[in-house]
Amino acid sequence: MTAYWRALGGRWRELAVLAGCSVLEAAPAFLSGALVQRAVDDGFAAGRLGTALAWLAAFGAAAVVGAFGTRLVWQRLGSIVEPLRDALVREVVAGVLHDRSGPRGGPDAAGVARVTQHVEVVRDATAGLLVRARGLVLTVLGALAGVAAVAGSLAWLIAPPVLLSLVVFGCLLPSLARRQRGLALADERTAAEAGAVLGGIRDVVACGAERESEAQIRDAIERQRRAAVRMSHATALRTLVISIGGHLPVVLVLAAAPAALAGGMSPGAVLGALVYLTATVHPALDGLATTTSTVVLRLLVALRRLAEVRPPVARPGTAVPAGPVLTARGLAHRWGEHAEPLFQDLDLDLRPGEHLAVIGPSGIGKSTLAGVLAGTETPRAGAVLLGGVPIAEVAPAHRHRLIAFTPQETYLFAGTVRENLALLAPEAEDAHLLAAVAEVGAAGLVDRLGGLDGELGHGGSGHGGAGLSTGERQLLGVARVHASPAAVVILDEATAHLDGPAEARAERALARPDRALVVIAHRPASARRAKRILVLDGARCDLGEHEALLHRSERYAELARAWELPATAP
Repeated sequence: MTAYWRALGGRWRELAVLAGCSVLEAAPAFLSGALVQRAVDDGFAAGRLGTALAWLAAFGAAAVVGAFGTRLVWQRLGSIVEPLRDALVREVVAGVLHDRSGPRGGPDAAGVARVTQHVEVVRDATAGLLVRARGLVLTVLGALAGVAAVAGSLAWLIAPPVLLSLVVFGCLLPSLARRQRGLALADERTAAEAGAVLGGIRDVVACGAERESEAQIRDAIERQRRAAVRMSHATALRTLVISIGGHLPVVLVLAAAPAALAGGMSPGAVLGALVYLTATVHPALDGLATTTSTVVLRLLVALRRLAEVRPPVARPGTAVPAGPVLTARGLAHRWGEHAEPLFQDLDLDLRPGEHLAVIGPSGIGKSTLAGVLAGTETPRAGAVLLGGVPIAEVAPAHRHRLIAFTPQETYLFAGTVRENLALLAPEAEDAHLLAAVAEVGAAGLVDRLGGLDGELGHGGSGHGGAGLSTGERQLLGVARVHASPAAVVILDEATAHLDGPAEARAERALARPDRALVVIAHRPASARRAKRILVLDGARCDLGEHEALLHRSERYAELARAWELPATAP
């Protein structure tokens, strides 16, 4: 809701223009009955045809003004609802990405439903409110004011049934809101169930679970059907209540017309009141009820669902760490409440001079652990401390200065080689950058690119570094990290596309006495170069040196044999 009102508040100029257009659009509602009364009483009844036609011409002019106002409303609508939609899409996508209970490694069908369905509901409902509800409210107010001005005594017959129907309708709104929400949740469940089954259709067939999967989807569809039927019943009751408020005043005015005419009311006044009721009040009440019970309810339900996946408000930390030591205590993480743990009860101390290799089967959680240590992922349990301070509480400037994290896919942007290398060390001098380049073995590559002033243009993916191989990109990324003042460097297979000697040279350069180095290892030699090795094997984590792990960890011994290293059976 906050994001919704914030996005609307940012378009206040457009909303002000829309309000001005609304005055023009409401002109026929206020003037129609009064103009008809004048045409009848001052024109036709008095035998002055020209006067009657003039008042009817004024009625037509008012209709043209109202149509022009409506046209202006539609023209201004896009400048309000489209930016609103974009803001909500960003909010929901961020919420889906932060939702740790969602599926990993596959499509989040429910999340897609929230983006494609609920955001579009909010967009369309807001447009409906700005066009229909706004206009209908103005129409009803203008028409009632016209009735009071033209035939004040008849207004007392009109008000009670109209007010009664609106009160009863208001009492029905909570039930309508609950049923609308139930329908929205049923829609999401159907999307989630169908997405889960269809996304894993090969596994379903392989396990012979076609009937169970079909029954699962059929159950979700049946729930959706029952929710839609309940919503239809509530809608029918709403229509009945509003019809009473719309038609009963017309019947009462017709019944009271003879007495009103005998009491001195002009025929034009009675006809004007009927014009207000039949041409304005009744359609407006019906439209207002329809808009309220569909557009408004859908808007409220959709906004509530969007708020339930809103990302947590991230408040930047302000603490200053006491030093560069990175400590992990009791780390545990899993994707979902019932998923198998990626790691559990993990303790680590990474001090300057530490060189740690993290190994394990593919998909075991090595990259997740790297993100947790770097502060880009939040663990399910445990804490990561930087200089004795929880990493989430460290001021971003200090965290970015002390920790450098490089993923497997190195990002280079269009610009000079110097700008790319100095990304993590913006105040570094050229001599420092060239020294870092030489130490990691990238001097030849930088020379070929034209030195520090060489340009990296856009590649096919939109990144910089057109014409560079993946290994060359990684080499520049390693040089960039090496040039940074980071006391902790985390490489998530950031040297996977370098050959063995190039990888060894880069890792030796990064493993300085004043820096802790964590390497997600993909080669046996990379693990053997580390002082300590962390083996991830689901809930169990083994930490130690190579020889000790060979005898203590069955998983490590298995990986060592697969790597064709000299291994002794545990």
